[in-house]
Amino acid sequence: MIKLCVADSFPVVTEGLQSYFQGNSKAEIVGTAKNLESLLVFLDSRRCDILLLDVEFDGLSSIRDIKSLLKDFTATKIILFTNVSEQMYAPTAIKAGVSAYVSKKSNLKELEATILKVAEGKVVFSDTVKKSIEMLSKGKKSERLFKKLSTREIEVLRYLNDGKKNKEVAQILGLDEKTISTYKLRLLAKLNVTNLVDLLKKAKDLDII
Repeated sequence: MIKLCVADSFPVVTEGLQSYFQGNSKAEIVGTAKNLESLLVFLDSRRCDILLLDVEFDGLSSIRDIKSLLKDFTATKIILFTNVSEQMYAPTAIKAGVSAYVSKKSNLKELEATILKVAEGKVVFSDTVKKSIEMLSKGKKSERLFKKLSTREIEVLRYLNDGKKNKEVAQILGLDEKTISTYKLRLLAKLNVTNLVDLLKKAKDLDII
């Protein structure tokens, strides 16, 4: 029996998954967490084969937190189950060691099938993600600008696209506001634009966000 843990800040998601997997012959939900602190407490005390984790999980500020989870709990595989853009986050997630990336727009049977594949040791990403990564890696130089961006820069870009100000981004990521300004300047330089509007437009054109 595959032991699952659901880390999601929205009860409707957690309760929905619990209902779906109740009585399942291959996988069972053995625990849930509503924030990073409670997740760490659970993982320290119980065995979990696969963690279903939302990128926007309360307390999860960056991909570095995901890397830490993978490092500290080596027996647990992570499936990102989220609404966050695959094009933006999947390449970074692959590098971090995540086993799968499933959109919350997917049906639960697709999620279940992914869980079974991950339990067998497979790495699962959608055809959309694979094509996007392939296109970006083989495309023109202008289409490969995303490779110049660090994980942190991508995260800052994501929050800026959400309409957040430098101060808000700094609070979310636990950084100084001046540091966020520095990241923004780097992004402008790397994407060869001069203002935030053009920066976000170019990032969208390149499917970075």
